[in-house]
Amino acid sequence: MTTQIHWWRTSFGKEEADQICRSIQEEHISQGPVTQEFEQKLGQYLDIPYVVATTSGSIAILMALMAAGIKPGDEVIVPNRTWIATAHAPVILGAKVRLVDVEKNRPLLDTEKIEAAISSRTKAIIPVHMDGRSVNMRQVNKIAEKHGLMVIEDAAQALGSRNEDGYLGTQSDMGCFSLSVAKIISTGQGGFVVTENENLYKKLLSVRTHGVSDVIHATWTQVGFNFRFNDILASMGIRQIDRLAGRLERVKEIYRRYKSGLANLPFVTLIPVDVDKGEIPVYVEVICEDREHLIAYLASRNIETRPFYAGLNHATYFRNKGKFPNSKKYGDCGLYLPSGPEQSMKNIDRVISTLKNYKLK
Repeated sequence: MTTQIHWWRTSFGKEEADQICRSIQEEHISQGPVTQEFEQKLGQYLDIPYVVATTSGSIAILMALMAAGIKPGDEVIVPNRTWIATAHAPVILGAKVRLVDVEKNRPLLDTEKIEAAISSRTKAIIPVHMDGRSVNMRQVNKIAEKHGLMVIEDAAQALGSRNEDGYLGTQSDMGCFSLSVAKIISTGQGGFVVTENENLYKKLLSVRTHGVSDVIHATWTQVGFNFRFNDILASMGIRQIDRLAGRLERVKEIYRRYKSGLANLPFVTLIPVDVDKGEIPVYVEVICEDREHLIAYLASRNIETRPFYAGLNHATYFRNKGKFPNSKKYGDCGLYLPSGPEQSMKNIDRVISTLKNYKLK
């Protein structure tokens, strides 16, 4: 029986284990100096002055919205194609989500449709850099400046991705990143917020610890909660950063192998990532109209895939009644092929070979 190929492969090794052991031996368990070191390393990599680590990418978005002062009755613009955490964060704060369709050929916020969704209650826009693809941030920021809105980038899938203006996640008021397992580097769970604004940074620090800057001599100045990170996970993160450059090259190599191998297959269309301009394809994503049959075919040959999630307009509690024609094909036909920085080229070649033997039903 052939070995199963999982849809995602990453790794944690002796370096991470040794770093964790050192932290335990030095009694650095909760949020402390190791977390600070991790934040400093992330800031150095992204060339941004302020980094605040937290428990997940989802909480990173929630913290950013809290620092931005989002409150009940406000509206926040979110693309219809994203992981639902992007929209749940404003809803938790009592805000209304205004969904906007994506571009026709990329699952990214269509900047031409933003202004039609802006009302007197709109306070923020959350562009999402899906699979390392760059939203048109110049246009988003231009619209935001015109209407007096905050911009919070969801760069959960975009660590290391760039456009002509630099790293994604650093081109707005705040940028939010994820460190969950299926990301380019991981601490198991975790996330962080970055900003160039010192005032926002101080608010983020306060939000992370129950709204106070000093837990010994606490003064209650704003609402916050326990969103603190810890030095055990930060220990993993420090060593994962050491792997980042190699992993970025690896996933680009995997993407190029798929791009070449799938080029003449009529039943799958690669969703493009502009690697030559600095975008990082964390995942390899395709459109397949015969998706469920293809998933079953690959599964029968011990190859695991993942279908895309439905568009957010299918979550009825958002009460968005608009039409999202460009989003539909991604929800109906989008598929993740086996990916990840530790996926072997032997596995990639086997997936491609198996796809070449697929016959439409």
